Amino acid sequence: MSADMNRAEGPPGLPTFAEAFRVWLKIGFLSFGGPAGQIALMHRILVEEKRWIGEARFLHALNYCMLLPGPEAQQLATYVGWLLHRTAGGLAAGLLFVLPGFFVILALSTAYAVFEGTTALQTVFFGLKAAVLAIVVEAVLRVGKRALKNRLMIAVAAAAFVGIFALGVPFPIIVLAAGLLGLAGGRLRPDLFAVGGGHQGKGVVVEGLIDRLPPHTLPSLAHALRTAALWATIWAAPIFAVLLLQGGDGTLAAIGWFFSKMAVVTFGGAYAVLSYVAQEAVGSLGWLRPGEMLDGLAMAETTPGPLILVLSFVGFLASMRAPAGLDPLLAGLIGATLTTWVTFAPCFLWIFAGAPWVESIRQNKLLAAALSTITAAVVGVILNLAVWFALHVLFREVGALEAGPLSLAWPRWATIDWGAAVLSLGAMVAMLRFRVGMIWTLAASAAAGAVIRLVL
Repeated sequence: MSADMNRAEGPPGLPTFAEAFRVWLKIGFLSFGGPAGQIALMHRILVEEKRWIGEARFLHALNYCMLLPGPEAQQLATYVGWLLHRTAGGLAAGLLFVLPGFFVILALSTAYAVFEGTTALQTVFFGLKAAVLAIVVEAVLRVGKRALKNRLMIAVAAAAFVGIFALGVPFPIIVLAAGLLGLAGGRLRPDLFAVGGGHQGKGVVVEGLIDRLPPHTLPSLAHALRTAALWATIWAAPIFAVLLLQGGDGTLAAIGWFFSKMAVVTFGGAYAVLSYVAQEAVGSLGWLRPGEMLDGLAMAETTPGPLILVLSFVGFLASMRAPAGLDPLLAGLIGATLTTWVTFAPCFLWIFAGAPWVESIRQNKLLAAALSTITAAVVGVILNLAVWFALHVLFREVGALEAGPLSLAWPRWATIDWGAAVLSLGAMVAMLRFRVGMIWTLAASAAAGAVIRLVL
């Protein structure tokens, strides 16, 4: 890695590392709006304004990043930074995409912990939760429109929803089963499985300087193995440090293992993994209460950076509530930092070790079929998240309906919150009918929620 650092200026004609650093810092502070908005922002700056990378190269990189677990927008920034200035450029782009939002989440998590239970905090998040529900519903429709191109993919999505909502099948099992189905189906009926996913370019094709690929992008098995070993060590180092200090039974060790597992199965974006995290963190692990997961998602929606930063909030509360002799806020800070580390360190591994092999990966039709099927299953998982959120936003009490192997979350209808229902409906109409932006919808819902709480 040090050799790459020493040669970080890039080929002639490309921006200097300092110029690129300033642009990555700008993108990091402006990356609101979820993956779609973040990708659009990078396209406007990197392709249209700076012309550092061409249209075809940008889409080529994006399609590769969509094959990976983890936040595709952050990985895309890392990929382009690596193209421009090797490892140093990838680190600058990837870290600056995450750090502004991470520090904001830390500040909001600390404030949330200090003011937990106060009327003011509850009033603020009352309206935000309604908007978050609308945002997740919009995500179901957006991803579904892209992924569910035939009846088979609709059936895959339906099976994934039933599996995770009614049968409690873990998210990693759903991803694995969908991938295996796609591999088999890609051989037998490629016409049915090679659908959905990907991003197609529109309009004028823009050429960029980086289209003349530098030598460091050529694949090398030895380099890939060295890079993978290095980043696997970086990824695992804090987990082993926690094991040495606290043993394997503490909350920090559980955080390290749990979110490391999430880092390798987060196909389909943040909304997919949040469904599983919400169920595990609230149900099995008892780290959060149901409403708190919604609060964390509302925080992440209003801050720059990847939406998956909501996991930092989860790690903060989990560690704060089991401080193991530390000051609770310090324990929360350590838990949030550990969560962020094990969530994003693998992203650098995927890019630095795998990017040189992108051509062979993208041309693999069976892999494309597997990813198409996983994307279809992810629609069902995100629908589960929408239903889970709806139950906890619209009803004050949610029980369970047991029927043989089925276990369904079921609301107590007498506890419906009509104020939340009206706010959620209004947010959905604003976003789906009038195409109001996410930030404006969140702000309006928060203000309306405050008025409703003051009046009722």
